Amino acid sequence: MAIEIKIPAIGESITEVTLAGWHVEDGDFVEEGDILADIESDKATVELPAESSGTIKLIAEEGSDLKIGEVIASLEEGEGAPKKKEEPKEESSSTPSPAASQDSSKTVQHASPAANKILAEKGMSAEDIKGTGKDGRVTKADALAAEAAPKKEAKKEKAQEAAPVQLSGGVSREVRREKMSRLRKTIAKKLTAAKNETAMLTTFNEVDMQPIMDLRKKYQDMFVKKHGYKLGMMSFFTKACTMALAKVPGVNAQIDGEEIVYHDYADVGIAVSSDRGLVVPVLRNAEHMSLAQIEAEIIRLATKARDGKITIDEMSGGTFTITNGGIFGSMLSTPILNSPQSAILGMHNIVQRPWVVDGEIKVRPIMYLALSYDHRIIDGKESVTFLKTVKEYLEDPARMLIEI
Repeated sequence: MAIEIKIPAIGESITEVTLAGWHVEDGDFVEEGDILADIESDKATVELPAESSGTIKLIAEEGSDLKIGEVIASLEEGEGAPKKKEEPKEESSSTPSPAASQDSSKTVQHASPAANKILAEKGMSAEDIKGTGKDGRVTKADALAAEAAPKKEAKKEKAQEAAPVQLSGGVSREVRREKMSRLRKTIAKKLTAAKNETAMLTTFNEVDMQPIMDLRKKYQDMFVKKHGYKLGMMSFFTKACTMALAKVPGVNAQIDGEEIVYHDYADVGIAVSSDRGLVVPVLRNAEHMSLAQIEAEIIRLATKARDGKITIDEMSGGTFTITNGGIFGSMLSTPILNSPQSAILGMHNIVQRPWVVDGEIKVRPIMYLALSYDHRIIDGKESVTFLKTVKEYLEDPARMLIEI
């Protein structure tokens, strides 16, 4: 009995997907639970498992855009085993190689020293004439009798145009085109909409990272021993942002038609770079998490995102986003809003800079912070207050622990 394999419903509002790739070939025998294909939606790539065992017949091609419920393959139920592909037999070739078929006994012309000197003056070589000496040797008489080569044209007084620079090493100028993935097209559409449909503005500040670096250095070993993973920078930034959002709720709001929606919770999205593009998994109710819980959840979601196993639900519904261009060496940037959110915090690299501490100039690890926000609902006062509050928490992390 043949079973139709259809594109499953993988999320609300998703009506079309792309068949990213098959894990099996036509005619293969598959076991129940084997992964058949990767299905790419606007938000994530999901795996399609076999519902039973049998021989598969592929219908849809890789790269096809398909509707939800569309048939992509059929499965003939029954017992069997994977067919082993026959290895192509190596055919012995009796054809000699080009090198072997070439004549290796070419006659090389030889000339006496006197003949070589005369030929050189004429702009010739021993190979240009036929020798009459023993074994074809070019004699002095042969050289004298040989016709002189045409004299080279005298250099023109007028300087000729210089020849183009010749590049060595097989320089390629080929152009390669690739179809945009569904995820990449969605990212492009959302970022363009964020620029065109919002009144986006960015405000900046700088933060002394020394207190957090000292805290991590002091307690890192104890933290790893207890939790089994390291305490990173992102957990401090996430905690600082959730506390600042509670003080400036407008930054955690968003526009819905002609209404402003305020959230009494902080679902913080953490931008993660993956092979398929930028994805933003969300930490639910991050305001109630400890630093250890935030760190554990970031590790879990980031690992799933990079492995391509993040689900749509895990990337939906964020109220605020943090992105860290500093891991790639960015010193300063203006991050684009993750619509429909109204604000996004940009972290950057940490650089040793001169810094005034208690009236003295000292070298400190400094990071620039950038807050992009939708000026339609967030005023300058709110944005600056929010970013300044984040800075204060980061420069005095003890305040985050005692929540003041």
